[in-house]
Amino acid sequence: MPVFKQRSDKKEILDEAGVPFEDIRRNMLELETINRKLGGHYITLAGLSTLVKKRVATEHLHIVEIGCGGGDNLRVIETWCKRKGLSVQLTGVDINADCIRFAQSREENKGISFTCLPYHEAHFSEPPSIIFSSLFCHHFSNGQLVFMLNWMKEKAALGFFINDLHRHPLAYYSISLLTRLFSKSRLVKNDAPLSVLRGFVKKEWVCLLEAAEVGRYSLKWKWAFRWLIIHVKK
Repeated sequence: MPVFKQRSDKKEILDEAGVPFEDIRRNMLELETINRKLGGHYITLAGLSTLVKKRVATEHLHIVEIGCGGGDNLRVIETWCKRKGLSVQLTGVDINADCIRFAQSREENKGISFTCLPYHEAHFSEPPSIIFSSLFCHHFSNGQLVFMLNWMKEKAALGFFINDLHRHPLAYYSISLLTRLFSKSRLVKNDAPLSVLRGFVKKEWVCLLEAAEVGRYSLKWKWAFRWLIIHVKK
């Protein structure tokens, strides 16, 4: 039986070595559908919109996603920025070479830069305007997350935001049923429910943000069972 009182430390298949590329490809495609159907992209744009309000009118934006996967979040952001008339440079960083390979292979991602390396090894000539992650933080231990929060706080010029999962029984059983019925990906069927068990409750985020001395932040619950954390620099 699943345990909801504390985060699971079980690794997802996606985090294992030697996963065939076709499995990665199918996983990325289905995660894109999940993000689109269950409001993940809407939450990402909500975080972005809050931080963009802090920009100077003529400022060129550089937005970096860590743990970018197949790049679907960055495509949604690109469309949003074009609609708003914003000048933007988009960069995706992921440690998984097959995720980067898949992202770079997609015609829709033309114009977006993708880099394969650990996020904390990414170097920029100037601080990015905004750094964000979506469904990335739950892959890490609490100690690793404190380091990540500090890194994002220090590297981003305007601030950062995080879109990640709320650990809750209804979220777990709902995604378990949906993926069992509709998914053709062994990774999604295994990792989607496990991701919920590796997700967070509010008090855990508060403890992590305080341990990282993030300072000013907002922490909001979003449908469907997500947390949106936004840190805006003064």
